[in-house]
Amino acid sequence: MTHDPSVAPDPSAPATAPTPGGEDWNRQLADAFAVVLGRPLREFDADAVYAASVGGNLLYETGFRRDAAWVRPGALSGAEPVVWDCCLFDESGRTPVFDASRSLFEFLPPDGAGTAGTTLPQDFATALDAVRLGPGLVLGADLAPLVAQYGVDLADPSLAGTWTVYFPRLRSDGTLLDALRAALDTGDGPEDLVAFTPEPDEEWEEALAVVAHAGLRTHLGFFCTDGDEGLMPLGDATASGLTDLGCEQVAGWEDGYGQFDITVVRLSDHVAGLRRSLPR
Repeated sequence: MTHDPSVAPDPSAPATAPTPGGEDWNRQLADAFAVVLGRPLREFDADAVYAASVGGNLLYETGFRRDAAWVRPGALSGAEPVVWDCCLFDESGRTPVFDASRSLFEFLPPDGAGTAGTTLPQDFATALDAVRLGPGLVLGADLAPLVAQYGVDLADPSLAGTWTVYFPRLRSDGTLLDALRAALDTGDGPEDLVAFTPEPDEEWEEALAVVAHAGLRTHLGFFCTDGDEGLMPLGDATASGLTDLGCEQVAGWEDGYGQFDITVVRLSDHVAGLRRSLPR
């Protein structure tokens, strides 16, 4: 990702839908996020669906991608969030909250098996093929009615290895503003900001100087470091592995040790289904 240090808050940016933080705070966030992105938010497609996702080795090492919490009926339907009992940032006590209904699940054969159907019930495996968005990829909301219809408990140990969460989507409302809010963990108002101690790189410190709110400036600085203590901007555009499905990466951040990354992706109509996720 590249940025233009000359980009200043855009006073003409359209107001966003009210959230617990209020329209004035949303405007301040939009202006600050524009600095981080190097572009005003109004330059992005307002009708597109945006999503934030967490990836990296940490999710594999902890087994979170195959945690049974993902496949509870309430989680798959979107009625219940999935909360990961892991603080991504040492100085923040908040834990990430995910939306299983708008996450993508990958169905693969277990080790040594020829096809997923050798372990999954055959009728269920056939039904999965009918709703897949890509090779083995199924949206949680499409998975929910199938597990109910066929009586399949994906948390059953006998089905271990048949599925994993491919795109763990942080809970947001589908707008770019809210996807960035989730990715950068700013919370719903000034009181939710974190007084991070890592300082941004000199170039980013100059760019962030136009952010008037000191607390917001400090919070965002954590995502503009060299990755040693805070996070650093991602340079590639992998879109969390969804580029083959027409998705585009907007921005991303990673730690300097390869443990985890956070990305914001513009979903293709195919993946988004022209739907926004449930309200937060």
